[in-house]
Amino acid sequence: MRLTTMTDYAMRLLMYVGRHPERLCTISEIAQAYDISEPHLMKITHRLAQRGWIETVRGKNGGMRLARPPEDIALGAVLRDTENDLALVECFATGSRCTLSGYCGLTGIIEGALQKFMDHLDGYTLADILPERAGCGPARSEHTIKLVDMT
Repeated sequence: MRLTTMTDYAMRLLMYVGRHPERLCTISEIAQAYDISEPHLMKITHRLAQRGWIETVRGKNGGMRLARPPEDIALGAVLRDTENDLALVECFATGSRCTLSGYCGLTGIIEGALQKFMDHLDGYTLADILPERAGCGPARSEHTIKLVDMT
């Protein structure tokens, strides 16, 4: 399973905006910070705003901010809103013509794995993936990954 660029960039955008709650963030600055094209980021911003994850303010001094506290933004919910297709195999798709439908045991196994994946993401919020800020401890440190330089 591979998540789309839309989901990757949406998570990055939410993390960036979540790190700057004291001000409005612009598409331009986020695009520059992550080396993402502005038109692509504009589509993502529009979708996140439509779904209620961020608020946008138009005009010269406009920008975006989180529409709710980071603790109220479930990662699984964001993923469901940004992924267009979670049908990992043909038989999950609407109108599937899989010749194995009805007697294939793999469907249930993959469906269970996808459910566990989504349940795991549902256990985390944007607050859990934001970098530490002064006065705030690390969230869910038992799941922190240490990066090791292998060069």
